[in-house]
Amino acid sequence: MDFDFGHPDVLELVKRALAEDIGSGDITTELTVPAERMAGGRFFAREPMVVAGIELLETVYAVWGGVESLEILKASGSAAEPGECLARVRGKARTLLTCERVSLNLVQRLSGVATLARSYVAETAGTKCRVLDTRKTTPGLRRLEKMAAAAGGVTNHRMGLYDAILIKNNHITAAGGVRAALEAAAGQPVPAEIEVRTLEELDEALECGARHVLLDNLTPEEARAWIERVGGRAKTELSGGITLETVRAYAEAGADYVSSGAITHSARAVDINFRLEWNAEN
Repeated sequence: MDFDFGHPDVLELVKRALAEDIGSGDITTELTVPAERMAGGRFFAREPMVVAGIELLETVYAVWGGVESLEILKASGSAAEPGECLARVRGKARTLLTCERVSLNLVQRLSGVATLARSYVAETAGTKCRVLDTRKTTPGLRRLEKMAAAAGGVTNHRMGLYDAILIKNNHITAAGGVRAALEAAAGQPVPAEIEVRTLEELDEALECGARHVLLDNLTPEEARAWIERVGGRAKTELSGGITLETVRAYAEAGADYVSSGAITHSARAVDINFRLEWNAEN
């Protein structure tokens, strides 16, 4: 996914985040900081991380106003070590203070996703397997969290229910079986994938011409056997409780893809510090 930080969804999210935090006004800053005072500020990594979303600072400051200059030193996808400066900003001291928490919340969260994503990718190095993200994202943050996952090296799966067909077990039940579901979905101009729960369903899906099968909740040993049964007739994706500790074993089972919701739903926000800098020249 392109890092489209100017997307209307992103702009609207930033506006909502600022409104949520600031409300009718930042009373502490307005009472204690002169309106005309200028200042600088720097964002620092306080732990090893993969940076993501730092470019959102431009959107945050553009929405609120009062910033003269912003320099991004570590773009999304860059690795950073403790003490490294990620970005420098200069503008009204009130703006820097008022926007501090929203800026940090966004960049810390997204960098956490990217950092975990990079760990998953590293665990599968040397295999043919690619790591996919999922739709298990924070409501309202999907576009940004998928950007962050991509910054960490993960391949984005579908964005939502509208841009790919993924026939899961409940769809199969409701449709009346594997064949019925695949026949109903045939001929659409979007990628199609089907989840199979048994070897019988796998065989039926392959007989019906499925080109991408999702194998869920298997052990690595079971996954290897099922993938051998597929025999290259379709792309294989493994999912279901795949963790950082187990992803290597699943990748080595021969899958084309592994998908893990943990990349987005369980990522820990990383630690980033903002330091306001003021002196007599400001």
